[in-house]
Amino acid sequence: MTRLSATFSQAANAKRAALVTYVMAGDPDRETARAILKALPAAGADVIEFGMPFSDPMADGPAVQKAGLRALAKGQTLAKTLEDIRWFRESDATTPIVLMGYYNPVYIYGVERFLTDAKAAGVDGLIIVDLPPEEDSELCIPALAAGLSFIRLATPTTDEKRLPKVLSNTSGFVYYVSINGITGTATPDFSQVSTAVARIKGHTDLPVVVGFGVKTPDDARAIAKGADGVVVGSAIVETVRASLDDGNAASGTTVSSVMALVGALSAAVRETAKSA
Repeated sequence: MTRLSATFSQAANAKRAALVTYVMAGDPDRETARAILKALPAAGADVIEFGMPFSDPMADGPAVQKAGLRALAKGQTLAKTLEDIRWFRESDATTPIVLMGYYNPVYIYGVERFLTDAKAAGVDGLIIVDLPPEEDSELCIPALAAGLSFIRLATPTTDEKRLPKVLSNTSGFVYYVSINGITGTATPDFSQVSTAVARIKGHTDLPVVVGFGVKTPDDARAIAKGADGVVVGSAIVETVRASLDDGNAASGTTVSSVMALVGALSAAVRETAKSA
């Protein structure tokens, strides 16, 4: 059993959705990002998506774009991001970490070297948003062979003909994008989420998590009623930004502000167990 499967099994046994939190590596600086990463599980995060900073993140909204640029400006690299995960694993051997981002940094790093180093660092899975199933030989198949889950995105426009192809080599969980568009720019139609999740589950036994546009504890609570997991990213990244001083440097409230939001999101997601 992998860390991902164990985590989703534990959440299912508790009759609740898992909380998946996204943070950007190196934002607003490496030390603060590490402090946030380390504190997330105690605040209630079940799974951590760790963003790989990239200069041209086409699927991300303004909040995540700016976070990546802040990280890059402070010198964050893919090598440092893997080192940060290795550092995290020194004190946490159970919380799953999924690297999320784009293929360009991985390609430049070298696929074989990247997969070897990611596995050694303690990475559990990858979400590479710009690699479609037709390009599985580039990274997906090698990642699976290396023992890393490759998590695919399904969207409202992924029809019945396309869905089996999207799911063909997916592992770990399925990420359902609940809106049409980029991250953090709209609110999902909560009435449609359960229907969409059920449709995907007709094709796979994997957990289905829902993200893009989940901004508040109320949003998370609503999504959790019909999904195996809830992803919150832009709201967390925006909380980091709002805590910064005039020079875009971390303040004394940066980590605590993020943990307060994650704690509220976790409480909302866990409330679904009471009525399950």
